[in-house]
Amino acid sequence: MICGGRGTPFKVITTAANVNDVTQTLVLVDGIPPVAGKPGRPRRRPDALLGDKGYDSNPNRRELRRRRILPVISRKGAPNIKDLGKLRYVVEQTFSLLHYFKRLAVRWERRLDLHDALVSLTCGLICWRRLKKARP
Repeated sequence: MICGGRGTPFKVITTAANVNDVTQTLVLVDGIPPVAGKPGRPRRRPDALLGDKGYDSNPNRRELRRRRILPVISRKGAPNIKDLGKLRYVVEQTFSLLHYFKRLAVRWERRLDLHDALVSLTCGLICWRRLKKARP
């Protein structure tokens, strides 16, 4: 899952349990939809990518830098980056919101299309609740 700075899920993909996170990093970054904001072209890439040690690889770091995205990823075998958890909690909070829907906490669906549909519906509900809360 890749989400914005306030926990809005931008892209969620489902893979097999034995697929490494490193292989999915660029797929997630490429799947970020255009985000409108300031006048002009909509943004298609984040300024920085925060990840845990599962996303650590030199090819990933090089490719992210080539795309002008700052990789803030802890290195394997090294101490954690100080205060990275204070920033990454947003992703963990969004995961916990997904698991609030009991069907997604444990994957009971055998068919991938049904599971992806439930994940998409849940992400839509999370976005709707955040928009509803932000609106006066």
